[in-house]
Amino acid sequence: MTTEITPARPTWGDQKWPDPEVMERPRRRTFTAEYRLAILREADACTKKGQLGALLRREGLYSSHLTDWRKQRDRGGLAGLGQPRGRRPKHTEAEREIARLRRDNARLTKELDAARLVIDVQKNVSALLGIALESAELRSEQ
Repeated sequence: MTTEITPARPTWGDQKWPDPEVMERPRRRTFTAEYRLAILREADACTKKGQLGALLRREGLYSSHLTDWRKQRDRGGLAGLGQPRGRRPKHTEAEREIARLRRDNARLTKELDAARLVIDVQKNVSALLGIALESAELRSEQ
């Protein structure tokens, strides 16, 4: 009497290998301001029943696109429709320049304080050892 043992889970011998291909992530569609205005003009011209739905199907759009674009158009015309999506920059170019200059100023002040400390230490050491330091005038004359 022979007993056949079957595994609890199927083995790869029983199945196909999984597809190793990684699917590309879909890209968000972007529409130019001119395209948006043209679609809005066409949508506003639709008077018969079903024309608007046919326009949306033909262009692959949703009704929410139209409502958003109409709001943008009412806010600022072509300029409102051409605004890029996403976050706005936190700081302007001038603010970034001011921050950079402040960092440079702080760094240079710290270096100046360190140089002054070194000079004070040199003065104290020369006073303790009785060594006269040459003045800047004597060095410049030589």
